[in-house]
Amino acid sequence: MAERGRKTARGRPWKWIAVALLVAGVVAAARVLPVAAWTKHLETWISGMGAAGYAVFYAVYVVAVLLFVPGAALTIAGGFLFGLWRGTLLVAAAATTAAALAFLIARHLARGAVEARARKDRRFTAIDKAIGERGWKIVALLRLSPAVPFSLSNYFYGLTAIRFWPYVLTSALAMLPGTVLYVYLGAAGKAAARGAGRTGAENVYLGLGLAATIAVTVYLTRVARTALRKAGAGPAA
Repeated sequence: MAERGRKTARGRPWKWIAVALLVAGVVAAARVLPVAAWTKHLETWISGMGAAGYAVFYAVYVVAVLLFVPGAALTIAGGFLFGLWRGTLLVAAAATTAAALAFLIARHLARGAVEARARKDRRFTAIDKAIGERGWKIVALLRLSPAVPFSLSNYFYGLTAIRFWPYVLTSALAMLPGTVLYVYLGAAGKAAARGAGRTGAENVYLGLGLAATIAVTVYLTRVARTALRKAGAGPAA
């Protein structure tokens, strides 16, 4: 157990190194590629659709998550297209909807198939037991520091003892820190693509905001991982 903890501790920084590289990649792409022109065309297309533009993105996000497409790229796209606040609200609504639908599918429509997949994942037994004992608290911790990929975990939760509405409400709230981080990355990439019109103070404000968002997310993730290990539902080595 101690050895597993040491391995987990050593591996943990790589996640945030990857986030830093992603930020650098977004900024670099904005400088090298004609991102500003692409963004303008995409925004024109979305705005030309009116409210339907939001509905299209919402629907695409929900279906993609149900089909196991990684949500991070879609969340970044939400920030890129709609900005921080609108993007956060739209992505949060879509992610919560996808989480709820996957839960219902696993519980009522495709339980056998999901159970067969869950039996192949050693983490599920520990997660199932922990949720049975502590309910929504474990779901909240897992959302802050997911032990399994987001799209897959949505189906797994449908097999556990947690009730539907506590699961949905907990997921909606606990997913917000990660959602804000990735939406912020998209919004920062958009701002970088249009950097010619910004002042130095605005650049500093943007950088500080992104750094603060990453710091808060890192802190919450560490707290959640520690609590999950104590509950016996931490990530496998």
